[in-house]
Amino acid sequence: MLSKKTILRKIIDIEGGFVDDPSDSGGATNHGITERVAREYGYTGSMCKLSVELAIEIYTDKYWDKINGDSLLALSQKITVEIIDAAINMGVYRAGEMLQRSLNVLNDRGTLYEDIDVDGIIGNVTVNALRNYLNVRHEDVIIKAFNSLQGAFYIALAERREKDERFLYGWLKNRV
Repeated sequence: MLSKKTILRKIIDIEGGFVDDPSDSGGATNHGITERVAREYGYTGSMCKLSVELAIEIYTDKYWDKINGDSLLALSQKITVEIIDAAINMGVYRAGEMLQRSLNVLNDRGTLYEDIDVDGIIGNVTVNALRNYLNVRHEDVIIKAFNSLQGAFYIALAERREKDERFLYGWLKNRV
């Protein structure tokens, strides 16, 4: 099984190093960490010098812990990789909402497990629903449902903001 650090390093590899693309709404980034997020975390240095180690620390604090990553990883490595990547790229709550929506529509009208609130918070209720799902259904199907929502979000974003068309191909290639 992959460790949290290995999963986060793979995401960093996809994100790449320092980028300051004027079309990117996130502004200057390094290892996928936006300047805003780095500053909120207390980093005061140049973004081009943000270390991989600090990026992993930020990812852990701002994303992994917020999605209940350790509990998810205990259930499914594949699902955890999808959710942490989406949380980093789209936001923690949006990733949580997409997981919760997917769980609710795959519970066979509540016969497999009860619907859960779609609040974007991956807490014990969401983790238990995922556990119940995995007891009776295959992890690849919930990943497909999750990716469907993710892809639809990216397409709608590019339709709303033409500048994001520049990133759509990469989002779909690397994230969906």
